[in-house]
This record gives sequence, C-alpha cells and structure tokens, in this order.
Amino acid sequence: MIYYLYDGSFSGFLTVIYDTFCSKEKPDYILKKSAYQRRLFEKIKEIETNKEKADKVAKAIKNKISKKSYKNIYYSFLSEKKGVELDIFYYLKLAFKKGKTIEENWANDRVRRIKRLSKKVGRERHKYLGLLRFRELKEGILYAPFEPDYNVLPILSNHFASRIKNYRWVIHDKSREFAVIYENGEWIMIDGNELPEVKYGENEKYYQELWKKFFEHITIENRKNLDLQANFMPKKYWNYLIEK
Repeated sequence: MIYYLYDGSFSGFLTVIYDTFCSKEKPDYILKKSAYQRRLFEKIKEIETNKEKADKVAKAIKNKISKKSYKNIYYSFLSEKKGVELDIFYYLKLAFKKGKTIEENWANDRVRRIKRLSKKVGRERHKYLGLLRFRELKEGILYAPFEPDYNVLPILSNHFASRIKNYRWVIHDKSREFAVIYENGEWIMIDGNELPEVKYGENEKYYQELWKKFFEHITIENRKNLDLQANFMPKKYWNYLIEK
C-alpha cells in the first residue's frame, strides 16, 4: 500500500499529480496529512507543495485536455468527498489519453463521479451568490458568515472580489473555520479563529429591520406556502438569512 500525503491545498494535490505521473507510480491512497492515521507496514510518501510543479500540471490540463476539465477537477476537489483525490488521479490518467473527448465518456465511473461532484459544487456556489448576506461591522467592514456543504469559499471570493471592489469585506466559512479578507483589490484566506469578535455597526440593526419589513411587505399572505418555500430554499440555508 502506497499512501501519498499532501498539505490539503489544491496546489499540494497538483504537486502529487506531478510526482506520481513522473514516477509512473500508482498510489493506493492520496490523503491530506491531517486525515492520515499511521499504520504498520504502509509505505508513505509525504509530498511538499511545489508551486512550479502545480502550475505545470494546471497548464497541461488546460492545454492538452480542456479548461472545462480543469474546472471539473477543481470543483470536484472542493467537494472534499472521501476518495475524490484518487478519482481525479485516474480521471487525469484517462483524460491525457482521450483529450477533450473525456467529457463524452459517460461509461467510466470515475468520469461520471467527477462531473457529478463538479455540478454539485457549482450549484452550491450559484446558490450562495444570491443567498450570502453581508452585515456591516463597527469598523465599516462587511461581514458574511455561512456554512456551506462544500468548500466553495475560494470560488465565491473571486466573484465578490470583482463585484464589491470598493469595500473591505470578510466571508467566513464557519463550518470549516476559514475566512477570506478582502481589501484594496486583493484577498487572502486565513484561519477563521484569527478573526476578532464580531461587533455590528450602529446602523446594521436598522437596515436589518428595513429588510425584514420589505420582505414582509412583498409577501402575499393567502399564497404563503412554507413547505414549498423550504423545497425551493432548504432550511439549511436559513440560519444566516436576515429575513428568516
């Protein structure tokens, strides 16, 4: 049994892909270091993240397969599903042979899994583009907490960095305790535990009340259907919706 261990980052994972492809070795498992529990008689290879190697793999995927395939493996990686790294490894082994036609290969189980996971992550990202709610803190910073099923924080941050350019803001994934801080055209990801205590600004409560009143005002009482509403917008999204 050969275990390839990496730091959990996408660059770290692409470094694993580079090393395994170059050595022509087939890993039995590809795991984050934090998820591995050491056992006897197992061969372990700890891979240090190498940006140059990761960039070469990313470029090769985009040029020799397709940009769509690159997006599919990145989104499926963000799903954090158990075993997804090995699925991506074998997907790429096949994709470098098939090229762009890999997207039409529905007969392969791993290809189907990668495409299915990519769609699920993409759907959740799309939902949070409309469901994420920013609150104003005392410092004038906009703060948006949420608890997504998948690790969509990186692909949400790119969107808001291009849409809310003139404000400082924080998006906080409370289920994973990661946060993105944006200021002056740049964003960085930090440990959510490093964030200071959240204290809302003086006007925040006032604006929340206005939003609730607006929501109530546009509601047609005799057409209210909470079950249907929950069907379109599951209750797992309600915790951080101001109007709920």
